[in-house]
Amino acid sequence: MEEFTDIFLMLLLVAGSLAVLYVRNLFVATMLLSAVSFLMALLFVTLDAVDVAFTEAAVGAGISTVLYLGTLALVGSSERPAAKLSVIPLLLALSVGGALIYATFDMPVIGAADTPVQLSNLTKRFVEISPIEIGIPNMVTSVLASYRGFDTFGETTVVFTAAIGVLLILSQKHVRRPEEDEVEQSGLKPAAKDHGQVGSPHDLIPHVVSKVLIPFILLFAFYVQFHGDFGPGGGFQAGVIMAAGFILYSLIFGLHITKKLLPLRVVELFLAFGVLLYGGVGVASMIKGGNFLDYNVLSADPVAGQHLGILLVELGVGITVTAAMLAIFYGFAGRAQGRGKDVN
Repeated sequence: MEEFTDIFLMLLLVAGSLAVLYVRNLFVATMLLSAVSFLMALLFVTLDAVDVAFTEAAVGAGISTVLYLGTLALVGSSERPAAKLSVIPLLLALSVGGALIYATFDMPVIGAADTPVQLSNLTKRFVEISPIEIGIPNMVTSVLASYRGFDTFGETTVVFTAAIGVLLILSQKHVRRPEEDEVEQSGLKPAAKDHGQVGSPHDLIPHVVSKVLIPFILLFAFYVQFHGDFGPGGGFQAGVIMAAGFILYSLIFGLHITKKLLPLRVVELFLAFGVLLYGGVGVASMIKGGNFLDYNVLSADPVAGQHLGILLVELGVGITVTAAMLAIFYGFAGRAQGRGKDVN
């Protein structure tokens, strides 16, 4: 039954991916991409990678879809026809795809006892020693936040850098397109007065449903953040879930109201604070005589020091991811609204 489920999900995933390439309406393609991301999340669940499934569902099927829609508000939903058809990209894609498929035949069977990861001494050390050294039931959190703490710090810095880059790009002044100048010179106005507006004050059912759901979304984000030591979750997953709650609030009640509750300046401060908190834990470890991100020295009991260090760095990750997602959303949504005002 489990193999049938995996095959069924994989077939749906392939069909959805091919449909994205086939359709020419960008709105339909965005919805299909959201469905593909959700199917990927289900596949991760069947592979017992619940942490990755959390992230894929929240980012791929949730926030990415909102950002795509924000982009469509800027560029339109109709894809321009290609000037000419080229066979070279198709041949290149088929060649790469064929090489990847050929490489899968050398991969070991999933879950087999003789796979390299099962025979690795490092894996045995994590399984046998991490409960004693770290004292955390969730081994994924032990590896990511402690053994690979420096690598995770790099990933957090990448998220911070990406958010800054997107904000710099979106802050550029909007250059009016020739068709916009023609509309202004002709004295005509588009039929849609609220082009680019985020949030609607007239939809009763979404307002009521969101008021019920958003508190539970935020509460679940806190649960994932502070329960990641004992179950699937952590800073990355909690950050995107927290950001999804605020983005949903903005879509329903309006971007201007969300910015009053959480101004962009505050979001930018949190974006930097999360990275500084993570790095500050490493600096504090060095000040107390240990190596960078060596949590053992943070407390008289090394295990208690590990717990404190992991709690703080995961909090830094959660704050950074939440702020990054919100800052990017503010940039896209605000630019769409600005364009709507210019055109109108």
